[in-house]
Amino acid sequence: MSFMLVFNCAPSPKKETAKNEEKNYIFFLHNKFLESNPSGAFATDYNTKVEYNGILDSYRKDGFIVISEKRKPKANVDLYARKVVSQIDSLMAKGVKANHITVVGTSKGGYIAQYVSTYAKNPDLNFVFIGCYQDSDLEEIPDINFCGNILTIYEKTDIFGVSALKRKERSTLPVPRFREIELNTGLKHGFLYVASDEWILPSKKWASRNYDFTHP
Repeated sequence: MSFMLVFNCAPSPKKETAKNEEKNYIFFLHNKFLESNPSGAFATDYNTKVEYNGILDSYRKDGFIVISEKRKPKANVDLYARKVVSQIDSLMAKGVKANHITVVGTSKGGYIAQYVSTYAKNPDLNFVFIGCYQDSDLEEIPDINFCGNILTIYEKTDIFGVSALKRKERSTLPVPRFREIELNTGLKHGFLYVASDEWILPSKKWASRNYDFTHP
């Protein structure tokens, strides 16, 4: 008589949970144009298509777990930021480390991300603010208070293409790491509509905790 041994090779729940805890999560918050237009729509102001799906795919192909949705038109910045904070809290309650979570925001999404930073008050979270700062913000939006590891990316030909260092200096919460990258693509504000490595690659490095990466 012969016997056949059958082994259950399915991973244990504990191992699967630990594996998920080590993954890198990106909350991607898109620009205002996408609130009223589909991905792939042509933005005549910048003579380019909006490559929302391409941006998400770029993060996913490098192994990031991406959390993103198309917001409804005229989405409230404050309420949406609090929603994201709640989602972050849920992830951390499941054991995900704060420094494995990065909030990437472009234009209006970048302002939402700044409020997430303000409300979360967690210095271990990572943030990438893209094309979303003007010096006038200091007086017009005084309640933003940076907190976390912050990378700002802006385009030299964009009206939002200025350093946010003054905001960082006025912030009273901990900012362990602060770095800025100035691009010069000539695309004005349209640079963030495109799934370009010019800004996506630095954001991936930041989200991977490679804070000291070399950028051309």
